This record gives sequence, C-alpha cells and structure tokens, in this order.
Amino acid sequence: MKIVLLVVGKTNEKYLLEGISEYQNRLKFYIPFQLEIIPELKNTKSLSFQLQKEKSSELILQSLQESDEVILLDEQGKEYTSVNFARFMEQKMSASPKRLVFVIGGPYGFSEKLYERANGKLSVSQMTFSHQMIRLIFIEQLYRAMTIIKGEPYHHE
Repeated sequence: MKIVLLVVGKTNEKYLLEGISEYQNRLKFYIPFQLEIIPELKNTKSLSFQLQKEKSSELILQSLQESDEVILLDEQGKEYTSVNFARFMEQKMSASPKRLVFVIGGPYGFSEKLYERANGKLSVSQMTFSHQMIRLIFIEQLYRAMTIIKGEPYHHE
C-alpha cells in the first residue's frame, strides 16, 4: 500500500520545507509515501470563496484514482490520540487499498462533491493551523504512528 498526502499549493516557508523533508526521509524506511502538490488556483480575486472551493476540489478529484481510499483532513473529522491513529493506520495497511490518500484542501475547505467521494474525515486538532503547517504536523504524526506500530522508542506514553 502507498500512502499519499495530497495538498493544494506549494509550501513556502523554509522551516516547514525542512521539517517536511526530514519526516519524508524518515518515513521511507517504513512505508511508501508520496507528497503530491496540486497547483493553487490563479487569478482568484474575482472568484467567490465558494467558487474557489469548488474549483480547488475539482482539481483534487481529478488527481484521485478510482481505487483510492480517500481521507479528508477536516475540522469536522474524527480525532485520534497518536496511539489510536497508529491503530487506525495499522488497520488501513492490513486492509491494503492500492493507495490511501489523505487530502489537505485549500483555505476554503472542500466541495460537497469531494465530501461525497471521501471515505472518511480526520481532524488533527480542534485548533486551527495554516494549511502549510498542517502538512508538517500530519507527516510527523504519520511517522510517529509507524514507530508506534514497530514498537520503537520515538513515542513516549
């Protein structure tokens, strides 16, 4: 199984890029992982937030494969402790869909069509983070989950 983090727009901050790169390198020892970046919409000043959300979600939908299991990172999603997220990942990996795709959308969220396509929703926190920052936080938690599954000492209870 391959795990994909699908995001809208590039990460601009150097410190976030360095952290993302660090955890991507660590993850390659555990699972096939890929960060896919969908370009941000251009010329959005004349577009309503709703239209931006629709267009951004359409680009996400075009990037998905029919066999993908899709989990949206969404404030209304299920919250897990790190240990329970590791259990969730272990179950998903043993069910072995072709690709497990986690999606971080644009600043205005997801369209109804994308919610309908999704297999689930995950909330990383009740707090709000920038879309760029949540990438690093999610990848670190994915790495943490892999170390928990393997019984390695990265995570402390």
